[in-house]
Amino acid sequence: MAAFATRTGIILPKQTVKPPIPDDLNACKQIIEQLFERLDEKESRIDDLMQQVQLLLRARYGRKAETFNLDQLRLFQSEPEAAPADEPQPPVVGPVPVSGKAGHGRRKPASELPRIRVEYKLEDTELSCPECGNCREKIGEEVSEQYDWVPAAVTVVEHARFKYSCRKCQGHVAVAEGAVKPVEKGLAAPGMLSYVATSKFADHLPLHRLESIFKRQGASISRSTMCDWIATAAAILLPIYESMKSRVLGSRIIWTDDTPVKLQDRSHEKNMREARVWVYIGDEENRFTVYDFTDSRKRDGPKNFLGNYSGYLQADAFAGYDCIYASGHVREVACMAHARRKFFESLGSNKRVAEEALAMIRDLYDIERDAAGLSNAERRLMRLERSRPILQQFKEWLDLQHLCALPKSPIGKAVNYALNNWQALSVFLEDGELTIDNNRAENGMRGIAIGRKNWLFAGSREGGRNAAILSSLITSCKHYNINPQAYLTDILTKLSAKSAADLDVAQLLPGTWTPGAV
Repeated sequence: MAAFATRTGIILPKQTVKPPIPDDLNACKQIIEQLFERLDEKESRIDDLMQQVQLLLRARYGRKAETFNLDQLRLFQSEPEAAPADEPQPPVVGPVPVSGKAGHGRRKPASELPRIRVEYKLEDTELSCPECGNCREKIGEEVSEQYDWVPAAVTVVEHARFKYSCRKCQGHVAVAEGAVKPVEKGLAAPGMLSYVATSKFADHLPLHRLESIFKRQGASISRSTMCDWIATAAAILLPIYESMKSRVLGSRIIWTDDTPVKLQDRSHEKNMREARVWVYIGDEENRFTVYDFTDSRKRDGPKNFLGNYSGYLQADAFAGYDCIYASGHVREVACMAHARRKFFESLGSNKRVAEEALAMIRDLYDIERDAAGLSNAERRLMRLERSRPILQQFKEWLDLQHLCALPKSPIGKAVNYALNNWQALSVFLEDGELTIDNNRAENGMRGIAIGRKNWLFAGSREGGRNAAILSSLITSCKHYNINPQAYLTDILTKLSAKSAADLDVAQLLPGTWTPGAV
């Protein structure tokens, strides 16, 4: 018996009127069929709601990692597995392998850090030997180290250009040539531009916090001025960005992903609209991370960026890539992590079936870990030998579950997702450099995801474009273990000089850059 609210606000039970049962058998069959359809719809709806509740509870209170205990599967086995017979172990030949875990002792400071030596000597009155009275001599020293911090400071560089003239002629004044500035008639030196860019796009500090930091140091620099500096730095570094983009498009494999960001748009409702940042990562020979900014998630974004690209493209199942795959020049590579996530999210509705799928996917990832240190050719052979049988077993299991699971149930959606993308999920067997999932591109999005929590939105399309350029260089520097601030300072100095036109841009990329080289 349901309830409803009256105009007085009092909740009263609602009297449901049951329709009379007809005497006609065909009419009864129709009613029963309708009831079964409604029951299926309600069960599907309940499953969806239960899945949403489980996801919300896991997001609020649960662990973020998608892990589960494989031992739970033994509860569902009809017969216990026989314990393996004890076999004599072969004798260990050679040295016993040492665990790769680092010790718990204190690490010494890195040798490349600058050091300030402070010497402690005995006073002259303490040098005499207490036994014989002779003067003691130095035989060694005990050195201990500790970290210290020298606060950063804003400095002002005075460019004094000396003027010369002829005293006899009282004329012919000549002025010494000064340094070329990145910002014409501006106050920002290359070091300041690189610091602002690194602070925002590597350390994720919004400009209003940088404004406060500078103010504490006695420098009054507004955030609008820093916005102009970022735009100037992006314009100077554009040739580096375009060269990195060209290298990525020349790769055999590209990993890509996208994430939403807010874009300020006065013509839009609430002055905001949803824009997108796309990431494109090249193969090992062209390992650069290049970002692209678009004001929507339309397929024109990746289509315009990739152009006439030919090779493997590893991405999620976004329909916007379909037109790229339809050209025949690009081979689709799907992400097993996305398929795994579908089954993980359906644990709350059908635990046993979901865990069976997760167990097979986990076996595939165990093989990937075993093949991590192998060459591409060796990894391909291992996948064909060990991963292909598991994939065949997984495919047969999916076909069977497709006949049993309700299509609209969480487990049914997970099964259908894997089957619809099965061919693309199996492509990683073809090439050892391909990866089983698209985590490389998703990891490339972490910096953008952290940054947008701080700077909140892009102020304009040009601002989003500038952020993509600077983020591309900074993220690529991180891959090559390069200090992005030192790199940007050196590159901005070189590209601002008069001889910048003679520079080889290929030698300025993060993978080939040498500090101080011309």
